[in-house]
Amino acid sequence: MERKREERRPATVHSLLLECLDDLVIDQLERFHFYLSHEPPQEYNPIPRSYLEKLNRTTTVKEMLERYDREGAVKVTLYILEKMGLNEEAASLRGGMESMAITDSQPCPPLAVIHDASLRAVQDKLKAKLRKRYEHIFEGVAKKGRSALLIKVYTEVFITKGECGQVNNEHEVWNIEAVSKNTLAEEVQIECNRIFQPLPGEEDHFRSVLTKGIAGIGKTVSVHKFILDWVEGKANRDINLIFPLPFRELNLMKDRKISLLELIQHYHPEMKLCKTVDLNSSSVLFIFDGLDECRLPLNFDDNETWYDETEALSVDMLLTNLIQGNLLPSSLLWITSRPAAANLIPHECIQRLTEVRGFNDPQKEEYFRKRFPNQELASKIISHITSSMSLHIMCHIPVFCWISATVLERLLDKSEGGQIPKTLTEMYTRFLGIQIMMKNQKYKIKETKEMQEKDREITVNLGKLAFQNLAKSNLIFYEQDLKDSGIDVTKTAEYSGLYTEIFKEESGPYEDKTFCFVHLSIQEYLAALSVHFLYATNKENPLNLDMSKHTNPDGGINLSAVHRSAVDKALQSPNGHLDLFLRFLLGISLDSHALSGLLPLTGSSSEIVMETVKYIKENIRKSQSPERTINLFHCLNELKDNSLTKEIQSYLYSNSLSSKKLTPDLCSALAFMLVMSEKQVDVFDLKTCNTTQAGCRRLLPVLKHTRAALLQFCDLTPALCSLVNLVLKSPTSLLRELDLGYNRTLGDKGVELLCTGLLTPHCRLQTLGLGDCSLTKGCCNDLASVLRSRHSELRELDLRSNDLLDSGVTALSAGLEVPLCKLQKLGLSGCGVTEEGCHPLASALQSNPSHLIELDLSYNHPGDLGVKALSARLEDPGCTLKKLILDHSGECRIKSGMQKYDCHLTLDPSTAAPNVVLSEGNRRALLKKNDSEYTSLVLCKEVLTERHYWEVEWGPGSLQVGMAYQMPAKELGEDDHSWAISSDRQGIMAFHKNKGISVMTHHPQDKYRVGVYLDWPTGILAFYKISSKGPIHLHTFHATFTKPLYPAFALSMDIPMALC
Repeated sequence: MERKREERRPATVHSLLLECLDDLVIDQLERFHFYLSHEPPQEYNPIPRSYLEKLNRTTTVKEMLERYDREGAVKVTLYILEKMGLNEEAASLRGGMESMAITDSQPCPPLAVIHDASLRAVQDKLKAKLRKRYEHIFEGVAKKGRSALLIKVYTEVFITKGECGQVNNEHEVWNIEAVSKNTLAEEVQIECNRIFQPLPGEEDHFRSVLTKGIAGIGKTVSVHKFILDWVEGKANRDINLIFPLPFRELNLMKDRKISLLELIQHYHPEMKLCKTVDLNSSSVLFIFDGLDECRLPLNFDDNETWYDETEALSVDMLLTNLIQGNLLPSSLLWITSRPAAANLIPHECIQRLTEVRGFNDPQKEEYFRKRFPNQELASKIISHITSSMSLHIMCHIPVFCWISATVLERLLDKSEGGQIPKTLTEMYTRFLGIQIMMKNQKYKIKETKEMQEKDREITVNLGKLAFQNLAKSNLIFYEQDLKDSGIDVTKTAEYSGLYTEIFKEESGPYEDKTFCFVHLSIQEYLAALSVHFLYATNKENPLNLDMSKHTNPDGGINLSAVHRSAVDKALQSPNGHLDLFLRFLLGISLDSHALSGLLPLTGSSSEIVMETVKYIKENIRKSQSPERTINLFHCLNELKDNSLTKEIQSYLYSNSLSSKKLTPDLCSALAFMLVMSEKQVDVFDLKTCNTTQAGCRRLLPVLKHTRAALLQFCDLTPALCSLVNLVLKSPTSLLRELDLGYNRTLGDKGVELLCTGLLTPHCRLQTLGLGDCSLTKGCCNDLASVLRSRHSELRELDLRSNDLLDSGVTALSAGLEVPLCKLQKLGLSGCGVTEEGCHPLASALQSNPSHLIELDLSYNHPGDLGVKALSARLEDPGCTLKKLILDHSGECRIKSGMQKYDCHLTLDPSTAAPNVVLSEGNRRALLKKNDSEYTSLVLCKEVLTERHYWEVEWGPGSLQVGMAYQMPAKELGEDDHSWAISSDRQGIMAFHKNKGISVMTHHPQDKYRVGVYLDWPTGILAFYKISSKGPIHLHTFHATFTKPLYPAFALSMDIPMALC
């Protein structure tokens, strides 16, 4: 049925070529591809074989048309068909072309060639119109306000390569806070005017580009600058015609059936001058701005494939076929979108994905200096912005720079006074007040009581519109939406600073008006203002929560109750879409006097503020979401309460984070400070914070803002791994190095969760440490999937001290052997590998010899043949392997767990005092009586400088177990040359440099058994309690050992001690 429909349509070159390839069987199509890649006609370049392998019949036709144009594609096809001996098929194609030529000779052809003179005439008119439209910029508004020449005020935004992947649903303020910490040193900047041109190392130009970025980040202004530079001949002179078609305007055509040419003429009437236009023969760029505002279904899967530019279709079908390259395959496309909507376009339709990151710090300063000729004023504004971290971060968004400039220009100018805003709420409140004042000055309206009432009415109605649509995530409104909120659409122009109005000036049955707020943050501010107003005037709470727990004894509600319900609702949001709304609502209650002309006073006493602060702190203590908890600290900041951050600052200043036990709420305060710090946290070491597992959970948001995270010995569970996984998936994460070593609670399940994050295109992790995490062969298939993923940037993987065994290493090798695997360093030390596991590793290095540089197989049992197989790869000049570590190998290394590092110890009689009795081959000791003349210490003979493990048993009673460079002068752990744990009836303490840390409390037992693990080269000394359920981690010392270590013990009288 499909084929018959196609036959009834007017023939096109595209349809004739596709019909021709459809007649080829699979073997013939493969031969056709062979000639395309090896023997096309002499004047045409071949298409790479590797590229053709990915193409089907339809995409082969598209590729030929893009590379050779229509005439060339036909010529190449005829040449190959005849070379293959398919003369009948070649004759059929010639006949179709001749029939089409006859059709094309009929009067009034729908498409014909534009002659140079005609093209220039169209260009001149189009450029004149686009110059008029885009040469001025109206910051924040579309039509009204203070305008300036774009060329004079334009500040370049930072554009870089983006990544395809899952939709990022986080609040956009979270995105900008994360990006603001990125120095962008790793990112390659793409100049706006070179958006279609390849970077160094890229082979081809791009037909379709998708540029994503959060609201107000500079996407649309970048588009305008691109167009203006083309109009003025400064860039992209190879493009003949540019047709801007914003999605916001295309929405108004969604019910029409129209041809592509008619659609272009509808928005660009100058194209009507050319009655015969061949858009295929001209270099044409379509710009679709604002994909996130699209109200068309964009049904790529179900929309019918169409190749005829003259046929009237729905606008949705026109767009999907244009984007897929079925219509005008030689045209260029540029689409802009907010991140949440970027996946509306299938990845295969986009050849380049870019991302607008907004202003970096130098660009912020450039913006303000261009905005204000008075450089002294510009310097004051820059100084004030940098003094407030929350304002400084928001200024990565160009629209917020405009808001800040609008406010600070008046307040910092000597002609006007007033309190300088330091919080977001204060900035937006002053902005609203300035807009009202400017409106009254413009229309020469005196500030009467009646006028104040009118201002209040329209502001409240805008707030109602904002609040009702915030929960629905609606950003675009129509006239009916405004009417439903009580807004007179004929008078909205008076508030030009608060929303943008986009509509066609000419009337007609398909024209309509659309509205939106300048930025999502303004919508959130006005929504908060609406909630505050409803309480202030009617004692209402519009948040629709169960208010039974938020009422006064008399059954009524106060402002604190409204705040509590708002906190509850924001904490329920999985993606934080109410975070900024909550900040504004709380800030407005503290700053309501600034809106006294608009809002009735609410009596927001210090008592109400204290109640709200108390409720926020209660939620900080019990909150399950680390990200939402961070926002609660932003809320405290709006309420001018910094008591928790001051407390954590005192720990930081006294360097007592590791000795003071941090509660979960203090961990959240620390996370907030690190996230909001002006300086980037290069390395975040979680073990420096003495806290519980709940506290560790609160600190995980910091991972997104640091380049290296050390989470060793933190008892991470698979549940906590799911939070780490979110960091790996985040497109704004800066994390490049992650060490999860020595978390035995992690296991295969935890690694399985991590791998789902490692497989996402957003993940940029380069180094991963998973040493001693109780891993088995069960996780190796997941890790192999990561290694062979085309998205993986992993370069170093450490799996030391896990019982992967030969079967696990074999599974891992299946990922290592794939050329997509770019791993450079692999650590398999102490993984139970024998000769059987060495052969698949050697085979993988033979299949993929170009990347791995270092392979660590120390503390294994490779055997002679295993060593030989791997050494052959080391000696192979075609293999990049430079370092093969096989130290400390032997049959003893195939034991499970830490037993593979067992060492046989004996006590040194020369270190034992006369009152210490040694027995059982100097492996047992007993202190017979206390004597102040003698020490109770005894050391072992053996010197330890590698990786070792041993156990000791004693009891009942007390004992000190540790290691030392030499015989300590006093007690173990009192100097910087010894490290020890001390066990008594109350519990266990860890000592070094005479500082003690409580490790564990326990009940008195008849027997105590402790395992000691030393990794001298890496500076790890760990102690474990040995129980029937396995080793329980007690404490780990981290040091740079400079001398050999001796096991050491401080005995207690009549308490027997034995080495196990």
